[in-house]
Amino acid sequence: MGRPGLDLAIIGGTLVDGTGGEPRRADVGVRDGCIVEVGTLGSDATRTIDAEGAIVTPGFVDLHCHYDGQAAWDTEMLPSAVHGVTTAVLGNCGVGFAPVRTRDHERLIRLMEGVEDIPGSALAEGLRYRWETFGQYMDALDAMPRTLDVALQVPHDALRLYVMGDRAEATESATDDDVTKMAALLREALDQGALGFSTGRTDTHRSADGRATPASEATLRELEGLGRAFVGLSHGVLQAVSDFDMDRGPACFDAEIELLVAMARASGGRPLSLSTLERDADSNQWRRILARVSEADAAGIPMRAQVAPRAIGVILGLEATFHPFVGFPSYKAIAALPLAERVARMRDESFRDRLLAEKSERLAGDGSSVPPLADKLLEHIDLAAMRFFRLGDPPRYEAPRSESLFAEAMATGRSTLRVIYDALLEEDGRALLYFPLFNYTEATLDHAREMLAHPLALWALSDGGAHVGTVCDASFPTFALMCWARDRRDGFPLETVVAALSARNAAYVGFADRGLVRTGMRADLNVIDHATLALARPRLVRDLPAGGKRFLQDARGYRATVCAGIVTVEHDRLTGAAPGRVARAHASRLR
Repeated sequence: MGRPGLDLAIIGGTLVDGTGGEPRRADVGVRDGCIVEVGTLGSDATRTIDAEGAIVTPGFVDLHCHYDGQAAWDTEMLPSAVHGVTTAVLGNCGVGFAPVRTRDHERLIRLMEGVEDIPGSALAEGLRYRWETFGQYMDALDAMPRTLDVALQVPHDALRLYVMGDRAEATESATDDDVTKMAALLREALDQGALGFSTGRTDTHRSADGRATPASEATLRELEGLGRAFVGLSHGVLQAVSDFDMDRGPACFDAEIELLVAMARASGGRPLSLSTLERDADSNQWRRILARVSEADAAGIPMRAQVAPRAIGVILGLEATFHPFVGFPSYKAIAALPLAERVARMRDESFRDRLLAEKSERLAGDGSSVPPLADKLLEHIDLAAMRFFRLGDPPRYEAPRSESLFAEAMATGRSTLRVIYDALLEEDGRALLYFPLFNYTEATLDHAREMLAHPLALWALSDGGAHVGTVCDASFPTFALMCWARDRRDGFPLETVVAALSARNAAYVGFADRGLVRTGMRADLNVIDHATLALARPRLVRDLPAGGKRFLQDARGYRATVCAGIVTVEHDRLTGAAPGRVARAHASRLR
């Protein structure tokens, strides 16, 4: 008998296989969702993709997403699905929707709305809770096809609320019995295929009604008890976000790091990753985090730093969630008008002069999900506007201070607020401004590059699915391929960038079946016109349940994306195929 035919052949491309090895010309053959041939193909194929002039890469593994709600109703998984992502890791930062008791449905929605800026009305209409336990949540998501795989971590806040009820939201210390119950539920979820556990320990995260997140002040005893749920397992990761008690001095920083290291140590040495950013308030904190990560790793506690390939920035616009005038009385009076009517009113000189003579009402505080940063921004608008830029089309994510709106105000003699006001009215009110919030203290991406180059860095932090009206960083993989593997003089080799987006992330979380283009691996693949790869400007759409709005961002240059052997993206557009399921930790290790 002859060799069985292929379902899919990708021919003529330059293979960048995820190993970090040099690119080479090779064809790829796929059968039954797996890669069965690499090199010169010896079988005919039902379908062939011409990859001449393109690169062929593994599908990308995004370690830091927040599609926990969206995955319950959406098969498309935009924006990530059109940026080469074939596996998205959910349940980060301690927030999510399982386990959950019926009485707490609304509480978890308020929590996600506040922490991750996802409209509560969209979550309330779209979730339709069909689960209580974490295992039931995984089953519910697994029953719904989607464009990509999702992997799930158990979120500390939901776990704590499930066990402790009202006491959890009061930031009360967990009792020994509470910890025992939480650890048992965590272990059960891990045994059923949960990827790991996440916790959030930052004061800036608040629920929609202004409350601290349930796990934000969890004690060492609680975290060590939860860490011990991993003992004896060969899979499972830990993830944490913290501000590292930035406002309380160096001793508190050290204590916070030690607490998280103790959790990892109690787990029997399961890997722990920390979200790592450059913050203006402590611009060298990221270097101290990397130093402590290196120290712990050298001592046998496998730690990693999740870092972003560009600044983490806020998008400002008249239809976005935030812009500097949302708290001004005159603007609030017209905020509900359609965009065209708002723009017409704002172009009226008497309206403009009246508004600019006002002061913003306070935005943050009890009962508000708006972070205190918004009020600080308005109090120091000249300083903030030194990093306000027109985003442009195509979007620019690294602009010098000389192109800031503050520089424009100085050059033209107008007030900073007037320049911002006029800029927001450009393009009939559809103009977008970009405010790089983190990783941009020096107004360049040089420090971001230093983070990315660290040997223990994981390229992540896209927050796909979160902050939907202010951020659209799910395009990180595309940006990384453009900026760091093509455009920047001090970039990285293409094979290094591809490995960082695929194999390194897959290996970190323990996925042995994806991240490499190799025979026997799952057929998650991209065919990319790297030379012409480009990002479109983010666009605001109202496609969430209950009419909620979010930013999406398209790319140009994805000739194809393949998930489990099925083409999900062709010429930058979704095909309608939905082969993705829940990637369970133990199942992914069987190949």
